[in-house]
Amino acid sequence: MSTKVVVHYFNGRGKMESVRWLLAAAGVEFEEVILTKREQYEKLLNDGAMMFQQVPLIEIDGMYLVQSRAIMNYIAGKYNLYGKDLKERALIDMYTESTIDVMDMIIVQPFSPPENKQKQLSAIEQTAKSRHLPAFEKGLKNSQFLVGNQLSRADVHLLEVTLMLQELFPTILSTFPNIQAFQEKMKALPTISKFLQPGSKRKSPPDEAYVKVVKEVLSHYFKRRCEKGPSAVCPWTLRRSKAAKPSGS
Repeated sequence: MSTKVVVHYFNGRGKMESVRWLLAAAGVEFEEVILTKREQYEKLLNDGAMMFQQVPLIEIDGMYLVQSRAIMNYIAGKYNLYGKDLKERALIDMYTESTIDVMDMIIVQPFSPPENKQKQLSAIEQTAKSRHLPAFEKGLKNSQFLVGNQLSRADVHLLEVTLMLQELFPTILSTFPNIQAFQEKMKALPTISKFLQPGSKRKSPPDEAYVKVVKEVLSHYFKRRCEKGPSAVCPWTLRRSKAAKPSGS
């Protein structure tokens, strides 16, 4: 196992991108093993690296960690991005879960049938504008940070998700001035600024090539899920289901 932090995932965002954001915000240099072939996944499986037979997977502090929330909790705790006490952590968790709710909706998009995409876009925009963004706007009314007086994972996730939303809906923040001001302050932080520069390990929005690779590497899982028929939800969020072997979360 490497002494450096190593992330194993596809050359795309998915459930690993928020992990990359946290590592970058903490100033942690990390290496990437990009999954492009089914054989790589099978080797990790045979080596016993994936506890639940799924990615994201990272190597850190002599451990193989899976489950995206567990990974992010560990990173946030290790690098002082999780508040000063349990009360702050609870608030950070609430804000974090809200950002994940929105990001999971966006992650669905590339794997959806074309006829569903416009409906999903409308749902993402409506949900973000009516439920999630107003809460963040209020939370930033009198503070530079969402929780307490220092940077937390909630701030990092909020910047990530709002940038994702702007990629889909360029004017979505026009009525949320506090969030706009927050974005500018976050972008000015040295570690964040570095991550936003071309050539960093930040990934571009998913394209058809990314979708194709994911489906090929996790072919067993996509086949099992999609054989259930047109109404079945295929694993674009790379989460396990009760009826199928896990592939990623």
